[in-house]
Amino acid sequence: MPNTEPPYILAIDQGTTSTRAILFDAAARPLVSHAIELRQIYPANGWVEHDANEIWDATLACCRVVLKGIPAADVAAIGITNQRETTVAWDRKSGAPLHNAIVWQDRRTADRCRALKAKKLEPKIASKTGLLLDPYFSGTKMEWLLDRIPGSRRRAAAGEIALGTIDAWLIWKLTGRKVFATDVTNASRTMLLNLKTLAWDNELLKLFNIPRAALPEVRDSSGDFGATDEGLLGAAIPILGVAGDQQAASFGQACFSPGDVKSTYGTGCFALVNTGSKVPASKNKLLATSGYRIAGKAPAYAIEGSIFIAGAVVQWLRDALGVIRSAEEIEALARTAKDAEGLYFVPAFTGLGAPYWDPDARAAIVGLTRDMGAAEIARAALDAVCFQTRDLLEAMAKDMKRSGLRAPRAIKVDGGMVRNDWFCQRLADLTGLPVDRPQVTETTALGAAYLAGLAAGLFKDTKDIARRWALDRRFKPEMKPSLRNGLYEGWKTAVKRVR
Repeated sequence: MPNTEPPYILAIDQGTTSTRAILFDAAARPLVSHAIELRQIYPANGWVEHDANEIWDATLACCRVVLKGIPAADVAAIGITNQRETTVAWDRKSGAPLHNAIVWQDRRTADRCRALKAKKLEPKIASKTGLLLDPYFSGTKMEWLLDRIPGSRRRAAAGEIALGTIDAWLIWKLTGRKVFATDVTNASRTMLLNLKTLAWDNELLKLFNIPRAALPEVRDSSGDFGATDEGLLGAAIPILGVAGDQQAASFGQACFSPGDVKSTYGTGCFALVNTGSKVPASKNKLLATSGYRIAGKAPAYAIEGSIFIAGAVVQWLRDALGVIRSAEEIEALARTAKDAEGLYFVPAFTGLGAPYWDPDARAAIVGLTRDMGAAEIARAALDAVCFQTRDLLEAMAKDMKRSGLRAPRAIKVDGGMVRNDWFCQRLADLTGLPVDRPQVTETTALGAAYLAGLAAGLFKDTKDIARRWALDRRFKPEMKPSLRNGLYEGWKTAVKRVR
């Protein structure tokens, strides 16, 4: 049991590969956490699914573990953050999921996206949502589910079926089926939300044939999402903060001013830059998205670059190749690699995200020779994450210049991969920018805790939160620019070979 006094904040971080709960004190310091790994389901090539009931069971179990010995009445608020775009359809009467959740990485709707592009609809969709036509987003996933579950579209129109992202599923379950809601950040990733109005868009609902009655209410990221059913955790705890994982990480990194950049390294890699209260438009194949909205005030927007595979490539080296026994071993292995000029690992297992948006690309290791082995492949895998980050930063700098914002001068990083010192230094070397690692690297959960704590009155405002951000270590670039740029040119050539 923690040695601090209440009140506490409970953060639920439901990610792609695990479900975690973290208990924070009133100053947002992490006290205790518990995680459960999430089973990955691959029904077909390019398809990725999760069991929504398994997600719920793990969420409840994690919460109960971290609250052991803590009276639930001492918890001021719950914050929820979640893997975005992953889509669940469930029966509102029985509570049962009607299909496995379709994960954000899933590529099954690639043909549908191509068909919409062929009809020249991408510019209109992008102007409304800030998103590009890609299977990544929830709209085509929802459409696919309704097309294939018998009678579901009629029942959805009648309000008998719910369609939502993971946050909506967890809120509905936690509140004992009383609240069906999502927040602006998660809703902005569905391809059904109008970014200007932050409301469901009738024209888009018609295009994807999604009944409005099946969708959750869109609420602020910091505010009332109901309270937990008393029988679940021992008391009715208010849910006061909700945000998609990348926006929550940006909030946890205190990226509150236009031009602030963070990059999260979990299953994928996601770089966000705060662009202020005006809806941005990317001209470099990045995404415009909702950053957050608090208490009905002017929303914050962001430009985002999305990489589908980051930490997942380390998981692949562990599970598929067996070259490491745990993710932590990759740093030691990569350190032993000898120079392997011309070796590149393009981890396009589920296609390429920004700025390429190629759902049909597939992974490849390019430039292997007989004297290369596990260490060189491991280093190339980590290098790939760094090169993809540079792809995003270069596109982001061009968009920022158009918006009158300065190019990134440093990157705030977080996520499981940044505990690896070698990786952080390599990231600085291959991007040419200083890399700032905070003292709390679980910034996704921290952001959810801050959003909930704001609504609970534990934090005054975003300035109060920004004062709490603390640097652990800055990694400065040490590689010569000529070498860095030469390696990057090789990366771009390798990417061309897999497209």
